[in-house]
Amino acid sequence: MKIVVTGATGFVGKSLIEKLNQKSFLTVAVGRKLTTSNAKEFIALSNFSEKNIWQQGLINCDVVIHLAARVHVMQEVSESSLEAFRGINLYGTVNLANAAAKAGVKRFVYVSSIKVNGESTTTKKFIETDTPNPLNPYAISKWEAEKALRKIEQETGMEVVILRPPLIYGPGVKANFASLLKLVDKGFPLPLLGFSNRRSLIFLDNFVDAIIICVTHTNAAGKTYLVSDGVDLSTAQLVRKIAVSLNRRSNVFYFPLIVIRLFAKLIGKTSSINRLTESLVIDSSKIRKELDWQPPFSIDQGLKITADAYLKTSTSELI
Repeated sequence: MKIVVTGATGFVGKSLIEKLNQKSFLTVAVGRKLTTSNAKEFIALSNFSEKNIWQQGLINCDVVIHLAARVHVMQEVSESSLEAFRGINLYGTVNLANAAAKAGVKRFVYVSSIKVNGESTTTKKFIETDTPNPLNPYAISKWEAEKALRKIEQETGMEVVILRPPLIYGPGVKANFASLLKLVDKGFPLPLLGFSNRRSLIFLDNFVDAIIICVTHTNAAGKTYLVSDGVDLSTAQLVRKIAVSLNRRSNVFYFPLIVIRLFAKLIGKTSSINRLTESLVIDSSKIRKELDWQPPFSIDQGLKITADAYLKTSTSELI
């Protein structure tokens, strides 16, 4: 089976290519820069939103896994930023999907985002049948791409599978999770004991495994799946588990949440604090039942692997 993977040199893509190769798939990696890749073939593309650029890579392709995306940037909230997100996340996706259908690709696996459902949960977990509630340009563009893909699926018969993951962590993770690893490693005191939130996460290798089963399983055709490790943690619980994985002492203490939120508002960090204090919990039972999928790694195993990679990188930087 020949599989084209876009975003193949990114955080998820590199791991996915490695696992696909281990399973003896013929892989074609697509990325913006020609770089080292374990794929059997690499195609460098400068602009994913241009038409008529996909024909070469899609020859004799069975499945496309579309990871490439413009990711969310906190400060971007304007209409112009929405168009920037649409350029890659909507128009680029549509161009690729149309070319794939024209080339006879059998299945198109699209990695979307849980942000299509919304930014937070209150009394119930997110499920696949919830009314979408995208609240920022990134999420809006992802939801628009999902709708466009379903239309292409109906018009062409190409099978479309959509995955909506929450935060993905693993070796090489960046952004907020990387900052949290560093804070815990350095023993920085964190005022988290007043947080009663819950967050769903997914370990990188678990997510890659879920993608691959969506490539191969007959029942996945035409479906949308929410996927997670299946264990929901408060921010304080997550910090404690990270501390154990790093062999550090967790330095969390109580501080009134109302004061934290007031301070965050004063310094313009309300969105960042909301990510720490609000819940975002998903129900991943659909993919487990329909595809008989179980995460290969527990959340403790995933955090340990992530922490070990962080420590190895930190040590090498000191040498």
